[in-house]
Amino acid sequence: MTRIPVFVGIDVSKDRLDVALRPMSDHWAVANQDADIATLVARLRHHAPTLIVLEATGGLELPLTGELAAAGLPVVVVNPRQVRDFAKATGRLAKTDTLDAAVLAQFAEAVRPALRPLPDAETQALSALLTRRRQLIEMCTAEKNRLGSALPPVHRGIRTHIAWLDRRLAEIDEDLAHTIRESPLWREKDDLLQSTPGVGPVLARTLLASLPELGTLTHKQIAALVGVAPLNRDSGTFRGTRRVWGGRAHVRAVLYMSALAASRFNPVIRTFYQRLCAAGKAKKVALTACMRKLLTILNAILKHQTPWTLPFSHSS
Repeated sequence: MTRIPVFVGIDVSKDRLDVALRPMSDHWAVANQDADIATLVARLRHHAPTLIVLEATGGLELPLTGELAAAGLPVVVVNPRQVRDFAKATGRLAKTDTLDAAVLAQFAEAVRPALRPLPDAETQALSALLTRRRQLIEMCTAEKNRLGSALPPVHRGIRTHIAWLDRRLAEIDEDLAHTIRESPLWREKDDLLQSTPGVGPVLARTLLASLPELGTLTHKQIAALVGVAPLNRDSGTFRGTRRVWGGRAHVRAVLYMSALAASRFNPVIRTFYQRLCAAGKAKKVALTACMRKLLTILNAILKHQTPWTLPFSHSS
């Protein structure tokens, strides 16, 4: 007798886990704590699901994801925007925890996102440091903006807070450097990435923590994953302007700054950028192309374990 494939969606919140199964339309909820997670994992193992889908929820999903993976269950963490777009496309406009779990199960059944290796504890720790670094930078930028429009009585307090944020940012950078240097594998990859002109420690560490697929995919796949591959916007006889969107926005933001530096100091990227501008391309379009080219080069460097050299030739 053929076993029916079972698809599971789990909506994760701080205090509760809502679970939905398809195609049997079963659903229940448990507390988001260790004992209940263990019971949930055992119950799901009994169902032998084909796929379990969770949304990325800023780290709340990590304990459950780790337990599911340790139990050998096929679990995927997906971008929440993909799921909301899917829900809208299927006419589900209401949003509750129970409905969200049902949508996740339906998404698992219909889309079947590919399984990817989950980050280990070291990678999660590095990612947490990078996330905190971004938060500190955002807070520092906000305080500097406030300082420009604030009245004199509050200037001292704002400057004190900015100084504290700068010190904490320096400490985070030290922690990141120490974490990288403690791992021989990461240290080797970090050295390879930073051998490229225009690539500094921030981009190298961001790629290590947030783009572990770098060096394992083709140049087209890695560009699409980050969101720097131009996508067509055509319909009938209409031919729209190709645009980049989606992907991992925080990686793309750091890559943009590195491409900006590389367009001045990396001979390959600089020549490429100047050629595009000379051909009439807008500077923003040319810089986006430089982001894609720089990412392609870094992908090839890690794939072939070869540091930057001139002339540099890359392969997919």
